[in-house]
Parts: sequence; structure tokens; C-alpha cells
Amino acid sequence: MFFTKKNTVPLSADAVLKGEIRGFRQILPFLGPAFIAAVAYIDPGNFATNITAGSEYGYMLLWVIVVSNLMAVLIQSLSAKLGIATGRNLPEVSRDRFSKKTAVLLWIQAELVIIATDLAEFIGAALGLYLIFNIPMLPAAIITAIASFGILELQRRGVRTFEALISGLVLIVVLAFAFQTFLAEPSAGDIIGGFLPQFGDVNSILLATGILGATVMPHAIYLHSSLTQHRVVGRNDLEKKKIFKFEFIDIVIAMIIAGAINMAMLIIAAAIFHSKGMDVKDLDVAYTELGNILGPFAAISFGLGLLIAGLASSAVGTMSGDVVMQGFINRRIPIYLRRTITMLPPIVIIALGLNATTALVWSQVILSFGIAFALVPLIIFTSNKKLMGGLVNSKITTILGWIIATITIALNLFLLYTSIKDLFFS
Repeated sequence: MFFTKKNTVPLSADAVLKGEIRGFRQILPFLGPAFIAAVAYIDPGNFATNITAGSEYGYMLLWVIVVSNLMAVLIQSLSAKLGIATGRNLPEVSRDRFSKKTAVLLWIQAELVIIATDLAEFIGAALGLYLIFNIPMLPAAIITAIASFGILELQRRGVRTFEALISGLVLIVVLAFAFQTFLAEPSAGDIIGGFLPQFGDVNSILLATGILGATVMPHAIYLHSSLTQHRVVGRNDLEKKKIFKFEFIDIVIAMIIAGAINMAMLIIAAAIFHSKGMDVKDLDVAYTELGNILGPFAAISFGLGLLIAGLASSAVGTMSGDVVMQGFINRRIPIYLRRTITMLPPIVIIALGLNATTALVWSQVILSFGIAFALVPLIIFTSNKKLMGGLVNSKITTILGWIIATITIALNLFLLYTSIKDLFFS
């Protein structure tokens, strides 16, 4: 429990809602949920995309990251608002309003999306261990599994403890990339130029499509509504609006941090690789070259960021899986069993020596398929006055939501097409 300077009024959400707390301290009891959801935006898949974009086109596509984060702010705010207004998460509302058969089908696709997402995150964490400590990938995968179980044990001790852990891990990633950015000494003028919308060739458009298309993560949408549904419960529309106002601040702060991390990845690649004419697409190559150019501490900080981002996002993915099962079909399984099930595909891929890149491509194909099933119901539900009450979307919010949904779904369908084309016809 926090206290004010006079040590008389406990700094709690209820005290804030009653108007007993003023100033910056009002925000503190509401911080946390968005930081967990934001982990989805700094998973290992983002590492590869940003490093590739920076090494090939320098600072040119920085503006795409900015646009993608603005889109993410709106989508995550809709998810958070649904939980605050209804006291139910997106899968639960879907179960209430769709047929049982539809709910089951939505659950199946959501589980596949989460397993596919966890594939990239788990392999990324194992790769981080391999790069830093030179541990072979299979033992690294087993260590990653043990570490992920440790994170889940903290989750069992309460959501606030889990929020604090995830926020701490995100802070380490921030510090790791801040250190690398400092060593890279990027050009301030070139960075500013990167915020101007522009493209180079056709491939730069494809890379921009990849960055934008991967903006909305289905499991983050499902999870955010769950994180806000019971955290602070408003007794009337006025309190719910106040809760959402503070949660929106939480979202903006978390997304600024996630966006800064993604921009740092691209800026580092632009300053180090692009400036030397190096086309770097693989994370292990990026690690090696950072060590060669900036020194071992830069390489270690990169590997540490990859490891921690993989572990954090993997734990969040497992948490999301529990939410979708409970929400769509009203069933639960032990969290350790769920973690074991989601870890099996990447461990098998690593153990068999299969091409990890191909596996990651297929995981993105499955992920792309699931976007519409989370995003479309979210906009429909939050636009329903009877369901949302005083927190119903304004007309402009609904219009922006459908524009973003159309763009995101179209880009993901395009990525789905190009991925399948590359796999079978390249």
C-alpha cells in the first residue's frame, strides 16, 4: 500500500476515485496492465523486422514505427475500455453474444494464434542464451523452459507482482537498447529525417507493410480486456470514465516505451550496418557484427534484450492462453500444463534441427490469420451503446477503428499471401 506525504490517506484506486488523492499520484494505482500488453510489441519478431529495415534503408522507415504505435494506442485502448465498461473480457463477451459453435471455433483459432506467437518468442529467448553464453540451442531451449516456469510461479502470487516483474524486464530491455544507441552515435539529423513519410523501392514498401501488418497482436487484444475487467471496478459511468482516463495514460506511457525500443533497434541498425553497406537480416549476424564494431558489451546487451523480451513475451502469451480458454469455452487447465503444451512445438523444432526461419514464417502466417477474429468483434462491441454505457465509442473513434482494422487486416492478408508464395514458389 502506498501513502501520501502526510502518511494519512492510503494511495489506492478507491481513494483516487473518491477525489481524496490529487496530482501525479492519482495515476500510480492504475499503472501496469498496459505494460503487460505492450510486451507483445517488443517480441523477438520485432527484432528481426527492425534490424532488417534499418540495415537496408537506414532511418527511412522510422515513421512507420510511429504510425504503427499510434494505431496500437487506439486498439489497446478499446480493449481496455471493454473490460472496464462491462467487467468482462473480449472472449467472455464473444461467448455471451455468439453461438456456442462460433465461440468454440473462435477459441480454437485463438489458441493456434497464441501457440504460433509463442513459437517466435520461445525461439528468440533460446537464441539469446545461445548468443550470450554459447549454449547449444537445445539446452538453451530447456533453460528457457525452466526460466519461463519461474516467471509463471510469480504470476501465481498475484497480478500486481506479475505486473511489477514484467515492467522490470521491460526496463532492462530499455536500458540495453539505450546503451547500444549511445555507443552507435546515430545522426540526429538523419533520425529527424526518418520521421518524414517516404519510401525507397518496392522492397521498402514490403518492409513497411511487415512493420504495420504486425502492429496488432491478437493475444494482446484478448489479454488487455482481461487485465482491466476486475483490476479497478467502477460503480457507475462516472467512475468508469475516470478509470479509463487513467488507464489511457497507462497505455500511452507503455506504447511510448515500446515504440522507443523498436525505434532504437532500427536506429542502431541504420547507424552501424546501413552506414557500412551491410545487409543484416539474421539476429545472430547482428549480434556478431555489433560485437565486432561496437565491442562485446554492445553485443551482450543486444543478446540480453533478446533473451528478456523473449521470456517476458512468452509468459504474457501463456497468460493470454488462459484468458481465451476461460473466456470462449469457460474452461481452465493448470497454467503449468498450458506452458508445457505451448513450449513443445519450438522445442521439437529445435531438437529436430528444423529451419527456425521457416518455422517463424509459418508462425506469422497463422498470426496473420487471427487478426480479424479479435479486431472486428472488439470494434463491434465497443460501439454498442447498450453494452458499453457511458464508455461507448464516439463516432470518430469507431470510424478510426474501422479504418485501422481495414488497413491492418488488408496488410496481414497481403503478408499471408506473400509468405505462402515465398514458401511454395520461391
